[in-house]
Amino acid sequence: MKKGFYTIMSAQFLSSLADNALFIAGIELLKSEGKPAWQGAALVPMFALFYVVLAPFVGAFADAIPKGRVMFIANAIKVVGCLMMLFGVHPLLAYAVVGLGAAAYSPAKYGILTELLPPSQLVKANGWIEGLTIGSIILGVLLGGQLVGQALSTRLLGIDLPVIDTGIDTPPEAAIAAIVVLYVGAALFNLRIPRTTAPLQPFSADLPALVRDFSSCNARLWGDKLGQISLATTTLFWGVSGNLRYIVLAWAAAALGYGTTQASSLVGVVALGTAVGAVVASVKMRLDQATSVITLGMWMGVLVIAMNFISNVWVAAPFLIVLGAIGGFLVVPMNALLQHRGHNLMGAGRSIAVQNFNEQACILGLGAFYTGLTRLGLSAFAAITAFGLIVAGVMWLIRRWHRSNCVHHRVEVERLLAIARVDKH
Repeated sequence: MKKGFYTIMSAQFLSSLADNALFIAGIELLKSEGKPAWQGAALVPMFALFYVVLAPFVGAFADAIPKGRVMFIANAIKVVGCLMMLFGVHPLLAYAVVGLGAAAYSPAKYGILTELLPPSQLVKANGWIEGLTIGSIILGVLLGGQLVGQALSTRLLGIDLPVIDTGIDTPPEAAIAAIVVLYVGAALFNLRIPRTTAPLQPFSADLPALVRDFSSCNARLWGDKLGQISLATTTLFWGVSGNLRYIVLAWAAAALGYGTTQASSLVGVVALGTAVGAVVASVKMRLDQATSVITLGMWMGVLVIAMNFISNVWVAAPFLIVLGAIGGFLVVPMNALLQHRGHNLMGAGRSIAVQNFNEQACILGLGAFYTGLTRLGLSAFAAITAFGLIVAGVMWLIRRWHRSNCVHHRVEVERLLAIARVDKH
């Protein structure tokens, strides 16, 4: 791998680590300010908001200026959002600004790989990115939990700057101040990302045309008989996964009596299970077999509901590993199938933009749904049950949709699977 690749990986790891640590710190900040529980749940959809709103434009923006600079700008936006949270702006609004930075960051971090590396190294490079992303989720959530915990926050609050009164007086504020340092570290790595020789594409001032082109790509992927199934499945998976961080925190508080620091370790356990499932799927599954894992999505919904019956951490930990592993085993082949169909229909870049839009829209929708249940006064157990039923029910509909395609469009489905078999080999 080229030297610049490891610089990109370092920047991505630190930035994602800070995103996940800030999520935990934001929840604890809302609690310390006496905000209602639904606002903690609302952090998830607020982070996804700009992914959805800006989906037609961020890809074009990333192609218009050097991608290292795009990543630096995006990281600077994250720093601004983090500082907003630290100095009194409502955490939901501040976290939405961090999400704006993340939305701009995403296409640049994937796009620069195709500019920097030869095609023969792209699979390995994407493996690095996904592995580091999962690692940053696990470590970020754990770090956030420790930063707001009494042991570490006491030491952070004990750091005094001469003459300057920072106004940082609570554990969540101390945690957020430390997270700013992580974002600054990521920004410094961004500055060292090499400038590639790929030509820049002027950012079109015709915004309606960008929206029309994006809408056309979206419709094309949803119209494909395999693309629509893989897109629906991965969209639902990431919608569930994105919200599961908060759901596990809420469940651990209600079922186990855990505080944020203890509960954050269980969120890391789910991510660990996802990594295990992803590795197993990458070894065992073939591209043309991807649709055989759809039923696992229904089991994800059932297992989310089953969480309500667990009240012992020694049962909870292996259970959450299994829950995460099912998700990881489900998403890897379906994501590969989606990338395969997207590449054949419109090219990788536009396909990633469409995929990001749908996945973040699902995170936003499911997050708003769970937030609404919480705001209506439902207990964590009731809200989790409703959430699990929605997931299982939608996956059942996706399975019926695929079976209907196999019956009514058998020739087309067989042709597309044959293409997948050939491309696999």
